[in-house]
Amino acid sequence: MHSAFPFASLAVVAFAVCGPVSLAQSSAAPAEPHYPTTEDLRHLKSINSPLLSPDGKLVVFSVAEATADGGKTHFWLASTAAGSDKARQITFATPSDKRGERSAQWAPDSTAIYFLAKRGEQTQLFRLDLRGGDASPYDFKTLPAADESKIPGAIPPADADNLTANDESSDKPAAPAKKPEKKPEAAPEPLPLDIGGYAPSEDGKWLAVWARDPETPGEKKQKDAKADATRVNHEFHGTRLYLAALKSDGSVDGPLKSVAIPPDVGGAVWSPLANTLFVIAEEPNDASDLGPAGAGWVVDVATPDKPRRLTAIPPTVGRTAAWTADGQSLVFAAQTPDDAPPGYENLFVLPIESSAPPRRLAAGFNGQIDGVLIPENQGASLIVEAAIGTRLAPVRLSLDDHTPATPLDLGVPVAASLATNRKQTGWVWLADGGGIPQKLCYAARLGDACQSLSTPTLAPADLRSVKPELVKWTNGAMTIEGLLYMPEGASAKVPLVVDVHGGPFGAFEDRNDPFAAFLVGQGWAILRPNPRGSSNYGAKFAAANKNDLGGGDYLDVMAGVDFALAHYPLDPNRMALMGYSYGGEMAGFVEGKTDRFKAIVSGAPVIDQFSEYGTEGGSWYDRWYFGKPWEHLEDAWKQSPLAGAAHAKTPFMLLQGEGDTTDPLGQSQEMYRALRQEGVPVELVTYPRDNHGPLAIGMFGRPSSEPWHGLDARQRVVDFIEKAFASAALKP
Repeated sequence: MHSAFPFASLAVVAFAVCGPVSLAQSSAAPAEPHYPTTEDLRHLKSINSPLLSPDGKLVVFSVAEATADGGKTHFWLASTAAGSDKARQITFATPSDKRGERSAQWAPDSTAIYFLAKRGEQTQLFRLDLRGGDASPYDFKTLPAADESKIPGAIPPADADNLTANDESSDKPAAPAKKPEKKPEAAPEPLPLDIGGYAPSEDGKWLAVWARDPETPGEKKQKDAKADATRVNHEFHGTRLYLAALKSDGSVDGPLKSVAIPPDVGGAVWSPLANTLFVIAEEPNDASDLGPAGAGWVVDVATPDKPRRLTAIPPTVGRTAAWTADGQSLVFAAQTPDDAPPGYENLFVLPIESSAPPRRLAAGFNGQIDGVLIPENQGASLIVEAAIGTRLAPVRLSLDDHTPATPLDLGVPVAASLATNRKQTGWVWLADGGGIPQKLCYAARLGDACQSLSTPTLAPADLRSVKPELVKWTNGAMTIEGLLYMPEGASAKVPLVVDVHGGPFGAFEDRNDPFAAFLVGQGWAILRPNPRGSSNYGAKFAAANKNDLGGGDYLDVMAGVDFALAHYPLDPNRMALMGYSYGGEMAGFVEGKTDRFKAIVSGAPVIDQFSEYGTEGGSWYDRWYFGKPWEHLEDAWKQSPLAGAAHAKTPFMLLQGEGDTTDPLGQSQEMYRALRQEGVPVELVTYPRDNHGPLAIGMFGRPSSEPWHGLDARQRVVDFIEKAFASAALKP
C-alpha cells in the first residue's frame, strides 16, 4: 500500500502563482490573465522552511528552482524590517550538486547559517558567515565503525593480490604453488562522513551530526571486483551520532566524538540547557517491517559513551520532538493508542527523571498533528501545527491538558511552516489558500496580522488561480467533506473530473494549487473528496476504512459525485476519475465497480495486495488495514483492484515510475496485462528513474529534477480524458 507520511496528498502541496514583479516585467505590456498551461507548471518555483534569526531581524528560507531550471534548492535572506530591501539569494549550488542546498539552521549569534550540500563526493555540513566570504565545509572524518571486507568469508580474500597463477603459455612443468606471503595490514585511516543531518546547540558550543558509516577501501575493492552480493537485512553499516565541540568562530575544537547509541539514528534535539540531547533512533535492517522499532535516548555531552535509553518512550515514536522551556521534560509525537492507521500520531509529555509513563495530550482532538512543535516560553503550553479538515493552522495545547486545544486563526485556510526563535521575539510562516497566492509572513506576536516579506518572483506573470467551495454530503451515518472547483462563470453543464487523494491516510486541503487551476483551465469542474479513512478528521474517521479498502470509501466518493451532480451544472455523461498513490488504487477499484466514468487515470497504484505486500518498501502500514495476506486471503483479494478486472469496461491509463519502491512497477504491469487481455482500452506509461513521490511532484507542477516527465504526464492525462469526453459527446 502507500505510506502514511510522504506524498499522501501531493496534489495539494502549496505553490505560489504570483509574486513581486521585477522591474523588467513591470515595463512590459501586461499579459492576458490565463489559467496555467502545462508549460507554465514547468516554470513555478516554491518557497519552504522559513527560519527566524535569533535576533529576530532576518528570515532565511529555501527556494526551489523551477523544473525548467533544474529544480535545485537554494537559500534566500529577507529582512523583517518594514520597507526593507528585496530578498537576496545567499547560496549557489555547484554544477556537481544535483539537489542544491538544504536543511538550514541559524548560528546562535545570527551571524551565520549552517546548511547541507553535496559539492564533492559526500554530503557535507557548511557554515556561511553572513558578514562576508564563501561557505566553508566542515571536514568531518571518522575511523570506520564497520568494514564488510574484513568479515569471515569475505570475497575477494584479503590476500587475493598475493596469489599468482601458473604461466599456461610455458612448456615447463608447473612449479609447486608457493604459499603467498601475507602483506602487513595497513592501519585504518579516518574516512570522510556523508552527513545525513545535524543539530547545533543553542549556545553555539556543540554540533550534533549523524551520518551513515562510510565505505572503506576494502569495500570499494569488493565493489570494483564485482564481489557485491547482498545478504538482505544483514547490513553492518548504520547511521551513527557524533558530537563536535565548536570554538567561538564556529570552527571545530578537537576531534569528533562518537556517541554510543546503536544505529540507526534519525534525529536529535538539544535541551535549552545546551548540555543534553534527546536522540531518536530505530533498529536497523528493516526491523520496522516486523513492528514499530523506534527508541528515545538522552545523551550528556560530557559522557557521550554513556547514553541513557528512555524506556518509557514507545517504539512508535516519530521524528517530532521538543524540550519544555525548563529542560526538564520532553514532548514527542508517537502513534495514538486509539485504533487508527500507522502515522496517526498524538503528542505525549515525559519528565525525563520520572518513572511514570508519558502523558497523552489533547486526547480526542479531531485533527492531525502536522510536524511543528514549539513550547511557549510564557505559560505551560505548546504551539503545534495541525491539519483540521481542509485547513492547516497553529493550535495551542496546554501541557497540563486541562484546557481544550485552541486553533489560532491567522486569516488564511493554510498557515504552514510556523517558526520562531528561542526568545520568541517574532514568528514566521507561509500563508496561502485556494485563490490566495502564497506569501511569506512575519509578525512580532503570534496572532498579529501578517507582514508580508519579500520573496523572489515565483511564477510566470498573470496566472489565474482558483478558489474551491467546501462541500459536504452524507453517506449513511458518515458526513464527508470535499473541495469543488468550478470553471468561472459556468452555467451550461460542464464535465466533472473526480480527483482522489493518496494515503489512504491523507487529505485534500484548501491550498493555492496551480495543478487544480490547470485542470479547471481545461473547462472541467474538479471534485476532491476526503472520504472515510482520510486524515484531519480524528481517529475514528481515519479508521473507518479498516479492512474495507474500496468499500465504504468508494461509496463516499460516489455519494459525493451524486451530490455534485444534483447541486451544480455538471454533465453526468462526461465524467472522469483520476488519482495517485491510494488515489490510483481507488481508480482501480472504480474501474471494476462502475461504468459511470468515461475515462480513469491511475498513478502509481496498488493493484494486487498479495504481490504488493511482498515487494513494497515496508508492510506495517498494510498490515493494520487487513493483516498478512496469506492469513486473510478473502480480505486481501476483496481489497485488490485486480479482483474487479473481469468487470472492467472504462478506458484506463496507468502512469508509473520505474524506480517506485512504494508501489512497485509490477503493480501497474499487472493491471495493464489484465485489462488488455479483457479487451479494455488501456495505456501504460512508465517513467525511468522516477520513484513514487518524485513522479507525483513533477506531475503536479512542483519543482522537479526531471525536466519533462511531469509535462508528459499532464499532456497524456488531458489528451486521454478529452478523447473520452469527445467520444461521449458523439453518442446520443
